[in-house]
Amino acid sequence: MSGTDGSEFTYDDVGATREPDFCPPGFHRLHVRTRIGEGEAVFRRAAEALGTWELHRSMGVGMDTAADRAAPGVDVTVRLAGVVRAPCRVVWTLDEARRSGWAYGTLSGHPECGEEAFVVDRTGDGTVWLTVRAFSRPAKWYTRATGPANRGFQHAYAHRCGKVLRRLCAPHEET
Repeated sequence: MSGTDGSEFTYDDVGATREPDFCPPGFHRLHVRTRIGEGEAVFRRAAEALGTWELHRSMGVGMDTAADRAAPGVDVTVRLAGVVRAPCRVVWTLDEARRSGWAYGTLSGHPECGEEAFVVDRTGDGTVWLTVRAFSRPAKWYTRATGPANRGFQHAYAHRCGKVLRRLCAPHEET
């Protein structure tokens, strides 16, 4: 599948992060769930921060895109440390009463190959969670060379997403 600029997805199972337990053969699975807080106000704040790229930008991650919100088909180039440029395209979004989120897939030129999803949900007891789910494998020589360290970075990044979102939502926590 390609976009208007000709960029191609670098993997076959586009949209597969909708299935929580799916991981294509040859890819590494990531699943990190972090408690954000409690209550409807925390959920609404978390969904907004996630959907508008605020979460990622608050982490110091560059999110180069013309779109104000994540939406299917939106292209975004993720910039890490001003050095790594990672082109992606949003493949699905979720906007329900108790769940909100999106996923993007890697495009040609990304140092990894795969898909990553960010979903905020409010459980029956009112607890708000962020789940980061992904499947990936190295696509460039330098990501292959880092091996397990690269997977460690991905886990640390997912955990940091939860910590930063919890901080962004703290003023909205019900007491």
